[in-house]
Amino acid sequence: MTWSKTPDAFQEADRHDEIRAWIGLSLIPGLGPESIRRLLAAFGDPQRVYATPVAQLRQIVSADIAHHIAEGPDPIPIAHTLEWLAQPGNAIVTWADAIYPKALLEIHDPPPLLYVKGRTELLERPTIAVVGSRNATPQGLQNAEAFAQALSEAGWCVASGLALGVDGAAHRGALRGKGSTIAVLGTGLDIVYPARHRDLAHEISEKGVLVSEFPLGEPSKAANFPRRNRIISGLSRGVLVIEANLESGSLITARLAAEQGREVFAIPGSIHSPLSKGCHRLIKQGAKLVDSLQDILEELGGAPILESTSDVTDEADDSLLQLMGYDAVAIDTLVQRSGLTSEQVSSMLLSLELQGKVACLPGGRYQRLG
Repeated sequence: MTWSKTPDAFQEADRHDEIRAWIGLSLIPGLGPESIRRLLAAFGDPQRVYATPVAQLRQIVSADIAHHIAEGPDPIPIAHTLEWLAQPGNAIVTWADAIYPKALLEIHDPPPLLYVKGRTELLERPTIAVVGSRNATPQGLQNAEAFAQALSEAGWCVASGLALGVDGAAHRGALRGKGSTIAVLGTGLDIVYPARHRDLAHEISEKGVLVSEFPLGEPSKAANFPRRNRIISGLSRGVLVIEANLESGSLITARLAAEQGREVFAIPGSIHSPLSKGCHRLIKQGAKLVDSLQDILEELGGAPILESTSDVTDEADDSLLQLMGYDAVAIDTLVQRSGLTSEQVSSMLLSLELQGKVACLPGGRYQRLG
């Protein structure tokens, strides 16, 4: 079960005692997932850990941490967290909860506690990560949005990190499909970083879900993002990298995915572009080269089909197919025939290409297939 407000006063009191202990344990300085796991294995639930004498605690953790546990956590952040938890849409998910993502439990250091805002049921949905450069090209952003939408329409939930560039485009695309999206933050859930994505974060909290292992009030720190990245890859069956230079944090996510036994996918690009070099390195190291949605679905065993919510999009794409005919045609011609903008036509053509319904020919022309 998840921790959220309940009308039963007695159950609420019991649950608050238990979740207060989980929150407190997660706030002990220097106490990480592996140490918490060993404490729980030795003594039981967090409440029993707090009741354990220091001498016994020191058999598991350092003397300093044992004394911090014995002294108890600061009650102020716990009270603040419980106030946040009482607000609609907010929840805390711990190792003890059935809804804790099973895929995340498979990694060697899963966070003991997740702060969650939005649709908690998405944590149980088959997930794929889409990540890439913060300074993506227009084509990279278009690829991220189109692939994420196609994956979401096929039933996959799309995870990413709410960063500028590819991450934001992936979230926006995924929100248009039935699979929706998970945004994993490197801050507390009461802080949106980057601030430019405040509206996007609000939309995700309503239609998707925001997740963080960091306590409320935790600001953006460089050290937080590799930890965030392990959750993105840990939640996912695979990671798709779209545009990344050789120093990109997306390569960290890809490396973590490989270490966690996840599939790694990469979209190739121009040999002259710095934003292609990271993807090319991944492909050389064994990542699957991707140029269509089918490349991903074949590797992951197909699509977890959900009830369709994209009839309007399908009808628009089919209308464009009818306007194409069967001869090769340029985008400008389709703009004239359809009355749409070049951006709209380009997005629809990319969606049709991902579905294997059209092919891009030399010279920027498109050919209907089948």
